[in-house]
Amino acid sequence: MIISKKPRLKALFTGLICIFIFTSAYAENPIKIMLYGDSLMAGYGLSQNENLASELSRNFADINLSVSIINASISGNTSKNGLSRVGWSLGDKPNIVVVCLGANDMLRGLNPALTMENLDSIITKFIHSNSIVILAGMQSPESMGPDYQIQFDGIYPKLAIKHNLIFMPFLLKDVALEKKNLQADYKHPNQKGIKIIASNLFPYLLEGITLLER
Repeated sequence: MIISKKPRLKALFTGLICIFIFTSAYAENPIKIMLYGDSLMAGYGLSQNENLASELSRNFADINLSVSIINASISGNTSKNGLSRVGWSLGDKPNIVVVCLGANDMLRGLNPALTMENLDSIITKFIHSNSIVILAGMQSPESMGPDYQIQFDGIYPKLAIKHNLIFMPFLLKDVALEKKNLQADYKHPNQKGIKIIASNLFPYLLEGITLLER
């Protein structure tokens, strides 16, 4: 499992590496980065220009790195839904995939063991297609009960260790429970929240890019 301990410094360092090593190599064929999740990454309640894919594209433009962000996230998807559509998503041949599913499983109180099984299959399929997988975790609220919370929250680090993935522990870090960063439903990030998510995710993406040529 690969976890960035100092995201900002790591982003700067790996960003410089990417600029010098990858800019020319991917000038004509941009690095394909797929966002594979639910409404949290799809851009629910936001305009096309405000969603996570657009914000990440701007971040990469700032360092002159050519990427193509594929927004393969669908609002309302559970891990089972995500598994059912992996086949046609593989057709895009992404270099890097950010997997973040399970929030809707948790909201429905689905068995964490089933969520883990579905995510395991999704990750395995992308790895077998030679994609670098970045796993972004979710967390259960205390209202789901301590037993459920422990089981659900444990899904993501266990899978990250099993598959030796680049692991972002919580997609909504600094956004969840922060009303100023959320829409009126207090669940989905607003434009400000998306900027925070993009900033937090960016170092992990840069880390994934450095693995492409290994």
